[in-house]
Amino acid sequence: MSSSSLSTAGVLLITVPAVAFGGMSLLAHLTRNIPGYLDNPTRRSLWRAGHAHAGVLVLFALVAMLYVDQADLSDGMRTLVRVLIAAAPILMPLGFFLSVARPRGTKPNGLIWLTVAGGAGLGVGALALGIGLL
Repeated sequence: MSSSSLSTAGVLLITVPAVAFGGMSLLAHLTRNIPGYLDNPTRRSLWRAGHAHAGVLVLFALVAMLYVDQADLSDGMRTLVRVLIAAAPILMPLGFFLSVARPRGTKPNGLIWLTVAGGAGLGVGALALGIGLL
């Protein structure tokens, strides 16, 4: 595994405690009946989606790093694939969480577009990696 892939994997592993903290926060909102979570279905749904996406996408990105160096891609393209795939587990959850940061928010704000940016990056990065592996 190249040093670039190892560094990217290191950054991804550093995000795992943030995912765990998010899970603990959600649990605290549930068990302590904190206003603005259980009584706000929009916020509850988006925060749950943010936490789920964070966990799954960190795992996906870590696995993808194992394949980047094996792909028939230029060095610049490998760097781009690493960045796009590693950005998804950061951008998508941020979009879910920050789009309803206010406890009384009933509609996502403009930061929901971070989820779109993360998803687009993930799609382009995964497609490029897949083509490079074929």
